[in-house]
Amino acid sequence: MPNNKNNLPNLPKGWVWTKLIDTCQYVSTGVEKYNREIEYYSTGSIKKTSYVPEEVYSFSKRPSRANRMSKTGDVLQARMAGTNKALLIQERLDGKLFSTGFIQLRPFDFCNGMSSYIYYYVQSYNFLSQRDKLATGSTQVALTDSGARQITFPFPPLPEQHRIVEKIEEVFTKLGTGVKALKNIKLQLKRYRQAVLKYAFEGKLTEGWRKNVGATLAVAQNKGQGQALPLQKDLSELPDGWEWTRVGEVADKIHYGYTAKATTNQTGPKLLRITDIQNDSVNWDTVPFCKIDEAGKHKYLLEKGNLVFARTGATVGKSFLISGEIPEAVFASYLIRIILNNNVNKNFVYNFFHSNHYWLQIYKGQLGIGQPNVNAQILSRLTLPLPPLTEQYKIVEEIEYRFSVADEVEKVVDQSFKQAERLRQSILKKAFEGKLVPQDPTDEPAEKLLERIKTEKAKLEIEKKKNKKDYNHRLHRFSQK
Repeated sequence: MPNNKNNLPNLPKGWVWTKLIDTCQYVSTGVEKYNREIEYYSTGSIKKTSYVPEEVYSFSKRPSRANRMSKTGDVLQARMAGTNKALLIQERLDGKLFSTGFIQLRPFDFCNGMSSYIYYYVQSYNFLSQRDKLATGSTQVALTDSGARQITFPFPPLPEQHRIVEKIEEVFTKLGTGVKALKNIKLQLKRYRQAVLKYAFEGKLTEGWRKNVGATLAVAQNKGQGQALPLQKDLSELPDGWEWTRVGEVADKIHYGYTAKATTNQTGPKLLRITDIQNDSVNWDTVPFCKIDEAGKHKYLLEKGNLVFARTGATVGKSFLISGEIPEAVFASYLIRIILNNNVNKNFVYNFFHSNHYWLQIYKGQLGIGQPNVNAQILSRLTLPLPPLTEQYKIVEEIEYRFSVADEVEKVVDQSFKQAERLRQSILKKAFEGKLVPQDPTDEPAEKLLERIKTEKAKLEIEKKKNKKDYNHRLHRFSQK
């Protein structure tokens, strides 16, 4: 039950509710200016908060003009609402440059061990919910200095902070082992799917099927499906009845999309863009509209069974098969549409566009350095193995069955990830309620430590004013010369 006017929950004896800023010598969301080239870390450098503060982070090296310098013991957390990317500065990151996307907290050196306690606190729902409520901004909702000064903090005696950190790291290390195992399963599932595709397009998935059904009929069906290629040194041998061909040979048309400005106004059909394709799906409700005349609409109108292909940028090579119920829609100019002919199963080609053989060709065929792209000519010349049409359907069936099993396993893994995160937050909640480790009545109360911190902050303020006064005095003497 709350026991004060701020409606804050009860804390154990010896603890105190205070402002986070009152426990540190430095809490800032502002900027410090540096003009030298140095290792630079942004919030994007941290992929996800680690269970233990020993994660390796990536950095860029560039001149920077508005960032902040780190010091061993600093705690950084992303200022942006909805983000949990915390970092405890260890010796290897001392003196590095960090972006203004972080809030920076610097405890006093004499409060040995407090940095780790604060590091875990800024990852807790208690802190994150306060930050998100206090965050402001129109284009980027983030915590400011004024917001940071309002954040409350459950402050235990320093020895208990040490015990809490020790227990958190003990539990999180075990939890991290479990999460590492889950990540390994995810990696194995990815490898399994690629193995399925490899065997599928080598004819190994349907090897038994060919023996049972008989290859004679299948071989006859394959005649005239596409132009066969003489066997090249980089093309492997295929089963009887299969042949190597090119994408252009199984397509009636390959062409670029329509150039138009997207709009939320319903002025015409939907305009499918690369960014609308996420995780092999499209949310048609969020796809914008465009203005186009009837002739153009007829030329670019998407139909079920069309394959669209990202031809430029970071997503070059990404493909999507138009299927299911779709609204009236055309496709944007950074996409290429492939209208496959009736001699090929559309899902067969779409699955091939996820295989390693396909992606190796995309990487080799890319044009440009800064903005890689693959044009329609390169796309049409991509090689693919072509079995008889009946076998294509069987291969798609085999792939879909195996992928569905992998998808079910992945759902369980993803659910386990969520459970691990809930457990993590549950541990942090107990820690900052004083329920994770027992209290020691001989510990010095937190209020005593706060008094010493207050004294040190006052000394710093006096020193800061003295330094400023001395600087102004020297500046004045210099100007008089």
